[in-house]
Formats: sequence, structure tokens, C-alpha cells
Amino acid sequence: MTITYRCPVDSTTSPVDTAPWCCPRCRGPWDLDFTPGAVPLNSLAARVNSLWRYAEALPLAGPAAVTLGEGRTPLVPLTGTVSAKLDFLMPTLSFKDRGAVMLAELARRLAPGRVVADSSGNAGTAVAAYCARAGLPCTVYVPEGTSAKKAEQIRAHGAELRRVPGDRDATASAARAAADVPGTFYASHVFNPYFLHGTKTYVYELWEEWGGRLPHVIVVPVGNGTLLLGAALAVDELSAHGLITERPALYAVQAEAVSPLATAFRAGADDLVDADHLAGADHPTGADHLAGADGPAGADRPAATTLAEGIAIPRPPRARQILAAVRKSGGTFLTVTEDQIRSAQRDLAARGLYVESTGVACWAAVAAGGVTGGRSVVVPLCGAGAKTGMAPAPQM
Repeated sequence: MTITYRCPVDSTTSPVDTAPWCCPRCRGPWDLDFTPGAVPLNSLAARVNSLWRYAEALPLAGPAAVTLGEGRTPLVPLTGTVSAKLDFLMPTLSFKDRGAVMLAELARRLAPGRVVADSSGNAGTAVAAYCARAGLPCTVYVPEGTSAKKAEQIRAHGAELRRVPGDRDATASAARAAADVPGTFYASHVFNPYFLHGTKTYVYELWEEWGGRLPHVIVVPVGNGTLLLGAALAVDELSAHGLITERPALYAVQAEAVSPLATAFRAGADDLVDADHLAGADHPTGADHLAGADGPAGADRPAATTLAEGIAIPRPPRARQILAAVRKSGGTFLTVTEDQIRSAQRDLAARGLYVESTGVACWAAVAAGGVTGGRSVVVPLCGAGAKTGMAPAPQM
């Protein structure tokens, strides 16, 4: 089976083993031309206890040399209708292991001179760990404000850490410049679709845990949208194979302070919009200058900040795909305030679950009401509290 990259914008294709890190025509992220097979539910009990058990659905044929036993995280009830999937119990303490193991295994097979990644922390930590497992040299670019604990974890795995002045966009730009150097594999959790085929196993696990069905609502935090797009992939695949009869609604959660996707969704736009000009009839709703520009919108304005640093992405490259996936599912976007994030983190800690501030955003949204309505709901707890500590009390 031949698998190729395909650009969702202009349909450019490229072989995986010779492709640049992005579409050479539009500089956008790749999708994958890959037809997954049906996963046999009744045969799973005897399989390896990791995400590699869903072999038919994965674009890398096994056996995998790079693995830390990732996946198969617990699902525990929070209320009578809401359950939490504890993805902070992954080997590097975040859900990003699901995609990082795919990137590291792909890189091992391609044998590049070095691997580079950019991250606000968790994806970089995961890539560093799995590159260490694969014996690959790795450099991780992070924003200068990344938590000391995440930076320490990246270095502990032997990766070179490069702090970049400025925000998350500046960090991505630095990493992409490095990725253009020949012999470099860009382990991008945004641009490389193999990452999404790893995160989709989150939903395959729910499907297995629920005995061949899915909850009514799957709530996910969204910055670059890697978990949401992976979830959408899994739902499409399970439905196409007749393995589910009902498709769940996807509810996307952003921090109110940094919510470009929620803003676009509520404006009825297909792409990011400039919030300052939403009311202007002469302004296009599909703000391509925001989605593709190297510099931040309104460069004279300071970037907004949020406790949910992992989803503080002002211009996600896959914005159009994220918005389309939420609409297709019948879902919506929710936003949470900084006070709601603090409250949710304390509430989960009181229930025995110590989760980082980004990872509590979905529970904050559900706890605020308006999601359940008697429906079954699953929220992910994506990162461990040990990575960042408790959110500080608001300044009075």
C-alpha cells in the first residue's frame, strides 16, 4: 500500500519519504492519502496493550520499534453522565504521546540527520522522549515563557532546548526555518498528519471501552486542534466501516482570552477572522492574511495570555479543517474564563485528579453547564499537574 501526502488546499501530492515538511505551493499542512482498514472489536482483547493494538487503522505497518506502552488510559466517571479519560497518565504525562510516537517511528524509518519540533511544552516533551527512544538527535523550540518543569523534562530526554523570544507563533517560525535545512525531519504535531493518526486512537479507545459505540458528546480542548482533528478522523473511519451507528457531537473548548476559532465559528466564518473588523462589511470573513501570515495580527498590540498555555494559539494552520469538523459533527465551540480554569483545576484536585491548567479547560466548560442535557459526555484530562503546578490565584 502506497501512502502519500496530499495538500487539502490545492491537492498537491508528494511521496512521504521525499516530501518537504509542508505543501511547497501554499506552505500549508499536509493530509494523508491513506485508507484505513476496519478494526475488529472482538479480536482486540488478545492484542498488545498500547495504541498499536489498532494496527488496521494506523498508517505505519508494525511491528513498531518506538513505543513506551502509550495509550489505553483509564476512563473514570465524574458525574452520572460525564466521564474523564485520563490521558495525563501517558508516559510523558500528556496526550501528545499518541501523536509523538507516530512521528518518531516515521522519523526512525526515514533516518534524518536531525529532528526538530516546536511546542508550548507538552508536544516538545513527547517528541524529545520518543526521539530518545528511537536514538534520534532532537532540537525542541519553545516560547521563552514555557514552564521550567516542561523545559527540564525536554532536556532530561537529551534534546537540545531552544527558547524563542516572543509568543507561540514566533516559536513556530523559528522551528520552520530550521526545518528547511536539508536532512531535517520536522516533527510537527500541526503540519505532519501522522500525528493526527496517532491522536485518533483516543476515540478508538473510547469505542473499545464502550463496547462498540461512542458517547453522545466528545469535548476536546482546541489550540492547534490535533486532538479534535484526530477524533474527527476516527469517527469518520468507524462510521465508514459500519462500526458505529451514531456519530458523537464534537465540542471544542478554548480559553476566552485566546479564542480565534470560537470567534470565527460564532461569526459563521469558514476560516479565521479579524475580531476588530467583524462588524465591517468590507472585511472578508475568510481572513487569509491571518491564517497564513508570519507576523501576528495587529502587531502593535500585545498578545493575550491565558493559564491554558497549551491552547493559546492565535492562528492555527488547520483552522478551516477544525471549523468544518465541528460543524459536520453538529457540535459547537465553548470558551472558559481564567477564573473558571482555576476553579476547575481545584475541583479536579479535590476529586483526586491533579491536572495542569490547560488540561482542565474541558471540565471547566462542562461544569459551567449547557453540555450534558442528559447525554453521555467524555472529557480528556490531557496533561499532568506536575508539569505546571496549580494555577496562581488572581491578582487583587
